[in-house]
Amino acid sequence: QVQLVESGGGLVQPGGSLRLSCAASGIIFSMTTMAWYRQAPGKQRELIADISGSGGARTYTNAVKGRFTISRDNAKNTVYLQMNSLKTEDTAVYYCGAGRPVYAWGQGIQVTVSS
Repeated sequence: QVQLVESGGGLVQPGGSLRLSCAASGIIFSMTTMAWYRQAPGKQRELIADISGSGGARTYTNAVKGRFTISRDNAKNTVYLQMNSLKTEDTAVYYCGAGRPVYAWGQGIQVTVSS
């Protein structure tokens, strides 16, 4: 059974940083592309970053390039999203997803950027 568990969300002021983690089980993690998505109120879920199984290939949506970094630790079956220079428009529920196309989702975690 695939399980993805996100952690690290919360409330942060504009310009601040947060690091999200997603711990995976039930998959061959090192062979699985992992991704972070987000969904803001009233909007569709959008892909913001993904990373290949080896970690050698990463892609980002333009809105987060230069501010967010996706990484992974295959020894810990965990993928991370380091978010710097956060903006109010980054407020959303963030989800990690396994596979491409995604076949398993985490439960989602709230990130709120507000002063």
